[in-house]
Amino acid sequence: MGGKHITVVYKWTAQPGKLAELASIYERVTAAMEQNEPGAEAVHIYVSEEDNAVYVRDEFADAAAMGFHLQSTAAEHFPQLLAIATPGPFFFLGNVPPELKQATQQMQLGAEFSTHAAGFDR
Repeated sequence: MGGKHITVVYKWTAQPGKLAELASIYERVTAAMEQNEPGAEAVHIYVSEEDNAVYVRDEFADAAAMGFHLQSTAAEHFPQLLAIATPGPFFFLGNVPPELKQATQQMQLGAEFSTHAAGFDR
């Protein structure tokens, strides 16, 4: 992964009886990202019936791609998600610029930020 790459790992906890609806919204989010966000390199959704939650891993080429996502697909679906689920925590992994940190904090995502220290890709 390049030095500009950003990974976001997060959780949405559904209200009782809303897990299927939450997963359905994320199917639409995934399709929108695949079709309209060239800087979104990967999206993976995991559903936990035990936790009544959806876990998500987003991979962005850089901060500009993540910013585009926040202003487009995320902004479009955020009200629907908030109506049926509680966000967070959100872990942003990579070099997130201050203006994007501020934007995520305004969204009250329970955001935490960390820069890359070590690792490898095969």
